[in-house]
Amino acid sequence: MVEARLLQQFEELAERLGVKVLYESLDQQEFVVKSGTCTLRGQLVAIIDDRLTPGDRIRVLADCLSRFDLSTVYLVPAVRELIEARRATPPVT
Repeated sequence: MVEARLLQQFEELAERLGVKVLYESLDQQEFVVKSGTCTLRGQLVAIIDDRLTPGDRIRVLADCLSRFDLSTVYLVPAVRELIEARRATPPVT
C-alpha cells in the first residue's frame, strides 16, 4: 500500500477513536521536542513534527493507536500489521 494512502488510513482510524492528530513544527532551538502523544483536557492528542516523512508519521500514529483494543474494529491488513508490530516493539525514548 502506498505510504500516503496508509497514512490516510491511520488518520481516519485516529479520528474514529477520538484521537486528535496535529501536525506542528517542533523545531525548537532551546530544547528538544519529539513527536508523540499526550492527553490535553481529557483528549488524547498525537502531535507530529510536520517535517517527518510519511513513514515516520505512520510509526508515530501506530505507536499511539497501539494502546487501543482494536479487536472489534475493522482495519485493512497493512494497518493492523503495523499496529501489532509497534505493540511488540518497545517505544524508543
